[in-house]
Amino acid sequence: MDIQKIVSKYFPLIKKNWLPLILGILGMIFFAYGLIGLFTANKTSSEDIVFEASSSKQNPAEAKTILVDVEGAVVKSGVYKLPQDSRIQDAFVAAGGLAATADRAYIAKNFNLATKLTDGTKIYIPSIEEAVDGVSVPNLSSEGIVIGNLININTSSESQLDSLQGVGPVTAQKIIAGRPYGLIQELLDRKIVGTKVFGQIKDKVTVY
Repeated sequence: MDIQKIVSKYFPLIKKNWLPLILGILGMIFFAYGLIGLFTANKTSSEDIVFEASSSKQNPAEAKTILVDVEGAVVKSGVYKLPQDSRIQDAFVAAGGLAATADRAYIAKNFNLATKLTDGTKIYIPSIEEAVDGVSVPNLSSEGIVIGNLININTSSESQLDSLQGVGPVTAQKIIAGRPYGLIQELLDRKIVGTKVFGQIKDKVTVY
């Protein structure tokens, strides 16, 4: 009986205001879905941030390396993989050090052991026998550190530079004015000489 009274009392009110009532119920449903969606989005965003932070860590195995060829009077000649910022001294260590026959006086005079190496550098260590016999050690690389009867573009005189094929007094003065050089490639990169001249002299010059 009580239920019938309640229905009789409120049914006309519900019937009269059914549209606002339905809209109110739908509004509550959408509001609830909105809260659930917001919570889920925040959770996903937090997980993404953690993932990105984790993936940004540098893997030591991916550190950059260079390849250097060490030949001549060393304990173990060959091509060695070294860290990018390695110096000439590091290349000597990788090759097991200098052999007993190495011309140490020549090395002390012509090598800066603190010089940074670049990828593809070839280092040739002459022996005492080569120095005594007056054997010319060939230039074995177009860039980096080389040994032999080469003209050092950092210290040679104008007349010595002028003796190079394709290099006249004007170019020799430009080379001198551009000192110091870390690599012979800088002659081309800094437009001290053109491509043709560089191709003619690259096997006859060095830097140290």
